[in-house]
Amino acid sequence: MSVKLFSAVSVLALLATPSFANSFNRIATFPVLANMGADEDRSRETSAEIISVSDDGNTLIYTDSPLGGVGLIDITDAENPKPLGHIALQGEPTTAYIIGDKAIVGVNTSDSYTAPAGRIAVIDLASATEIGSCDLGGQPDSVAVAPNGSFIAVAIENERDEDLGDGGLPQMPAGFVVKMPVSAEGVACDALQKIDLTGLAEIGGQDPEPEFVDINEAGEIVVTLQENNHIVVIGPDGAVTSHFSAGKVALDGIDTRSDGRLRFDESPAPMLREPDGVRWIDNDHFATANEGDWNGGSRGFTIFNKDGTVVYDSGNTLEHAIIQIGHYPEKRSKSKGVEVENIEFARFGETPYLFVVSERASVVGVYDLTDPTAPELVQLLPSGISPEGAVAIPSRNLLATANEADLGEDGAARAHVMLYSLQESEPVYPMLTSKGADSLIGWGALGALTAVGDQPGQLVAASDSVYSMMPSLYHIDASQTPARITAQTVITRGGEAAQKLDIEGVTSDNEGGFWLAIEGNAAKLVPHAIVHVDAQGEITREIALPDEVLAHQRRFGAEGIALVGQTLWIAMQREWGDDPEGQVKLLAYDLENESWGGLRYPLEEKGVGWVGLSEIAVKGDHAYVIERDNQIGKAAALKKIFRVALSDMQPAALDGDLPVVAKAEVRDLLPELTSLTNGYAVDKVEGLAFDAAGDAWVVTDNDGVDDSSGETLFWNLGQID
Repeated sequence: MSVKLFSAVSVLALLATPSFANSFNRIATFPVLANMGADEDRSRETSAEIISVSDDGNTLIYTDSPLGGVGLIDITDAENPKPLGHIALQGEPTTAYIIGDKAIVGVNTSDSYTAPAGRIAVIDLASATEIGSCDLGGQPDSVAVAPNGSFIAVAIENERDEDLGDGGLPQMPAGFVVKMPVSAEGVACDALQKIDLTGLAEIGGQDPEPEFVDINEAGEIVVTLQENNHIVVIGPDGAVTSHFSAGKVALDGIDTRSDGRLRFDESPAPMLREPDGVRWIDNDHFATANEGDWNGGSRGFTIFNKDGTVVYDSGNTLEHAIIQIGHYPEKRSKSKGVEVENIEFARFGETPYLFVVSERASVVGVYDLTDPTAPELVQLLPSGISPEGAVAIPSRNLLATANEADLGEDGAARAHVMLYSLQESEPVYPMLTSKGADSLIGWGALGALTAVGDQPGQLVAASDSVYSMMPSLYHIDASQTPARITAQTVITRGGEAAQKLDIEGVTSDNEGGFWLAIEGNAAKLVPHAIVHVDAQGEITREIALPDEVLAHQRRFGAEGIALVGQTLWIAMQREWGDDPEGQVKLLAYDLENESWGGLRYPLEEKGVGWVGLSEIAVKGDHAYVIERDNQIGKAAALKKIFRVALSDMQPAALDGDLPVVAKAEVRDLLPELTSLTNGYAVDKVEGLAFDAAGDAWVVTDNDGVDDSSGETLFWNLGQID
């Protein structure tokens, strides 16, 4: 991170700064594995955690704990970042800064929780070698560089063992803060100053665990003691000048139960803030990211005066905004919700911006901090999975995020660094929001789409098994930008929310109700079926798939449904036991005769992973299907729309040979999946519908933000014929 990052912008810099608009948009996505050599094992786990930038704004450095080193990225051309390689270290890196031609890295070398150890490593960037080391006497977490570059501060956490006893405090040895000058050689180890923090906090006072540090222009250090729920301010001489409890926050309208429902109607007891990241916003105020660790986490951020006065607290507002764009992590409801982990601050021109990093929602909240008593949320930026760190580069109108999660499985997302630019344009993301609805609507995992009504842009989407205890239809007005979810219809049975429905297809019955394709799961006693609901969402009819098909059932079943006259066509995702390899069924149900038939559909050749169908929709005299693989990012090879002539879709009896239909390619979606938001190609392109104007709309399934970046892409393909 630039040592000048948090200083006020000089008059000269302001004069040299180009004119600004009001939107940050992502311009590049860099996969961390790109920093590996061609002969290295790229299946190894990687990560991008804490990130900073060189003084000239052209080189990013990030810590990579799994690989035990730091990675470097050339962002001279910010839209085309280039790998500069990985530098291995003996230990676990925690924070890294570039100062001149050297990197200063905090490295954890602890043998155990009871014997913590660590050092500051000095790396010569030209030779990519460690040229100096300074013993810290404990386990380093955060490192900060003074705005004038004269000294560093290190939070020596000496973290607790969460599996020991009840995982609480105290667990000795105690943590502390280290301060030491920056020298021509890197750091002046012989001038190391150890700053004691014991006896200050009400919670575990004899065992302070410093988490994050930052330094203001006056040379004051602010440090969060996360597990102690305490904040300490240290003066330029290294003496504690103030300290205070981080306090509690009373929240209402939140979800505290991980139960497959999106219900934001609870008001639990006040929660400890337990702040993690902290940033000065001027010499008297700083902001904290209230992640929580032990007993707390208030799902937002707070701006404090350095005397301990709370200037602003976000309460439930940030989480509610995240809910509206479909990024709420329901499986974290019982814990800490969106879990705000880190904070960044910088001035772009005359505008002070606060960047609030939500680890579990995988978004960054952008606040205009012109009035620090009333921050204005101006954007929510999509990030990779589990953003850990962020760095602003105002001299170049850039922001970078480090996203630590590397799922490491075939077809799964890897760790990424993402770049955003402040542009004279409208925000590209979100593409779909429930903001403006009469009540707070939580949504996500949209696995199905259909058109309704006689007006263009009127659509309905359905959520899948992620919210199986509260399955819902979402009414979308796509005539606005971004498209708006205006209402939610909960699927009910006997007046109560239906349970264990995995809705993977939806089509209008043209009378106000809908037919739903339900993907079953025999292991969980969930039947494969098609279901009819009325306009209020009440189930009026349930039809199991025929015995001839169920005799060969596997887990992956119905993935789309379309109505042609009085026939329902159901697209089966993957081969079942009686299907030849590379062919899946298109099932047909005649509503008048209550009879089943079917065809076979030929899939594209498999590469890595599997290939299957995700949707079926009808326009004119053709049925259109989405065919895709299950790969993400650069591994993704197949995300296409094909069509089949309705005249060829003459269903045959299921107890005989099924004819194979001919298909024609209509649209390759991969270019759009990467270019729409300059992210990586997501795997689950799952919804396709033609509106009243004949325009094709596509939606992606974000898996309810579970092992996913949470991004939902929703866009208009136009007249794809």
